[in-house]
Amino acid sequence: MLRTISLTVILVAMTSVLLAQNIQIKEDPAITALADQFVGVNKTKMYISGWRVQILATTDRVKMESTRDAFKAQYPYLPLTWIHERPYYLLRAGAFTNKLDAMGLQQELRSVYPGTYLTQDNQISPVELIGYQN
Repeated sequence: MLRTISLTVILVAMTSVLLAQNIQIKEDPAITALADQFVGVNKTKMYISGWRVQILATTDRVKMESTRDAFKAQYPYLPLTWIHERPYYLLRAGAFTNKLDAMGLQQELRSVYPGTYLTQDNQISPVELIGYQN
């Protein structure tokens, strides 16, 4: 009983000490302006730079489309994009901010798509990054 009362007194005393602390942070207006500018610039960016795994490069659009459909059926959780850089159709999977994560996906895909390699992409939507959980 005495132990419970003393524990209660200690907890009440600690709580009152913590509530008595009033911490104020004074930030230089130049820092605030710089942080606001940083946020504003990042809100206007539609895309970010990152890494993808290229799984196919072909001149045959039908082959690209069939590979794309098979890939989507096997890996529905992975973002997949294709671009046409004449004369090639490039099929790319994943969306990563760092190369190491992209290498993990490349290793996973190598058994099915042996010719995969990493490629940088400056047109990655932030939504694509959120969608993939390895």
